[in-house]
Amino acid sequence: MRIVGGDNKGTAISAPKGEATRPTSERLRETIFNMLAHSINAELEDARVLDLFAGSGAMGLEALSRGAGFALFVENATAARGALRRNIDAVRAIGRTRVWRRDATRLGACPLPPFSLVFCDPPYGRNMGEKALQEAAEGGWVTPGAIAVLEERRGHLPGAINGWEALNHREAGESVIGFFRQVQPL
Repeated sequence: MRIVGGDNKGTAISAPKGEATRPTSERLRETIFNMLAHSINAELEDARVLDLFAGSGAMGLEALSRGAGFALFVENATAARGALRRNIDAVRAIGRTRVWRRDATRLGACPLPPFSLVFCDPPYGRNMGEKALQEAAEGGWVTPGAIAVLEERRGHLPGAINGWEALNHREAGESVIGFFRQVQPL
């Protein structure tokens, strides 16, 4: 697995062994970033990125490679955090990242400046992504108008999330990617 675009294009990154982490493929990451740039008009330059259920960190690291200024990776699994730290080192992003061991569905109030771009790749089919994005909006983790990218199993993408409006979606294999913009909670 490699970084697809930007300054670190071609840099190898790894995922922990086993089935617990499901990294977003290179092809799907390229599709997501093309949509962010050309359909959603998300601003990546100097963006603050929140990567929920970060796993290997592929999405946040891809954003950093493409000009984001900072990424916070939220991951509960020990093996995934180990791979994530190695990947951060591989792309030389130690000063522009933080890794937090936390349940992404129970973020609480944000102690940091808010984030303008959120990646959310939860375990499929358990409504955890919807809950995490709602928590992020309610806890002050995101800027007004922030963009969120939610990866879910096909047929399980929520049509509405409190605090977010649906913008677009793309299906890819057994996955579906939803793009959302932060709005005032209902």
